[in-house]
Amino acid sequence: MGDGDTLGEIHAESWEAAYAGFFDPAFFAEAVRQRRGKWHDVLGKRQDTILLAALAGRPLTFSYFGSSPTRPGWAEIFGFYSHPDGWGTGGANVLMAASLRRLREDGFGGVHLWTLRDTPQSRRFYAKSGFTESGAVRGHDFGDGNPLQQVEYELVLD
Repeated sequence: MGDGDTLGEIHAESWEAAYAGFFDPAFFAEAVRQRRGKWHDVLGKRQDTILLAALAGRPLTFSYFGSSPTRPGWAEIFGFYSHPDGWGTGGANVLMAASLRRLREDGFGGVHLWTLRDTPQSRRFYAKSGFTESGAVRGHDFGDGNPLQQVEYELVLD
């Protein structure tokens, strides 16, 4: 399995486990299929950073980040996904620490991200990782014409 396939598998499986209840089933099935296949193109662009974490040799979690398009000098985590088989193992904590270390080394002053308002598991994870809510909220349309509320989290990097 290539890196694009590996990332696609993690992304799709995490989506299936965490987001199924937010979307119409037909739209959701297509959205999951797209997430399985999109990562070859993302890797081919080589414009942002992707870190991948494995447990017992099996890749289970990835972070995808780069320069923030809205906050000069800051980074944005565009995606942080963990395969459900990795939930509760601590692998995501290790990868988040490595991602934040990399962002500091790359000279970013801070990092922000958006997560769905109604996903308490992800919100707890980001808070446990040192992020705080910025107070910003936005509707994000994943392509089905029904925007879901997202909240922004941020962390100043020292």
